[in-house]
Amino acid sequence: MNEREVSMANMEDRNDLPTRPIPEPTLRRLPLYYQYLKKVRDEHKGDFISCTQIGNDLSILPIQVRKDLGIAEAVGKPKLGYSIDDLISIIETFLGWNNTKDAYLVGVGHLGMALLGFERFKEYGLNIIAAFDIDKEKIGKTIHGVKVFHLGKLHNMVKRMGIKIGILTVPAPPAQELTDEMVRAGIQAIWNFSPVKVNVPPGIIVQHENLASSLVVLAKKLTLARQNQS
Repeated sequence: MNEREVSMANMEDRNDLPTRPIPEPTLRRLPLYYQYLKKVRDEHKGDFISCTQIGNDLSILPIQVRKDLGIAEAVGKPKLGYSIDDLISIIETFLGWNNTKDAYLVGVGHLGMALLGFERFKEYGLNIIAAFDIDKEKIGKTIHGVKVFHLGKLHNMVKRMGIKIGILTVPAPPAQELTDEMVRAGIQAIWNFSPVKVNVPPGIIVQHENLASSLVVLAKKLTLARQNQS
């Protein structure tokens, strides 16, 4: 067994240990490292890389990079750093991107259709296999390779397929009702793009992506930047 196989085997063994809480900022930075490492690998700039190089190129403190990679259980080599190939594989395994997860999307409006067309979801382990809406013009059609079903079929299809992830891209009024329906059907994690926060029972995971709030933050930062320049 070579060093790479030993490294990955050790990681698989550690998967049996109790999981520790993972800081959300670390979860947000790991994908940045992943994309950066793939770019470096594609440019054939070497087989190893240091936390200092990663940190300098991404404007992140090297000590923070080292802590983040340590949480992912990546181990570097003295004077060499981290194997780029190993580090990419370790991050993929840690984030579950090498274990594709099927999902349903509810709400095939402009945003919903844009998400259906985002091919790189599969690279991150997410595969949208069906979409749901009440618009007769969309039901039965295939959009970006994904068939659109009537919303009334959601419950039975979740039950039958055992889908655990739901993506919500609907306006505010029906958001909570559809969330409740998804939970009753068996959805355990909801990625919410609707413009309101939805309430879920204990044990159900929800990730809110409020585009309006992000726009407000962006606009405020732009205003402050302009004030500092004047």
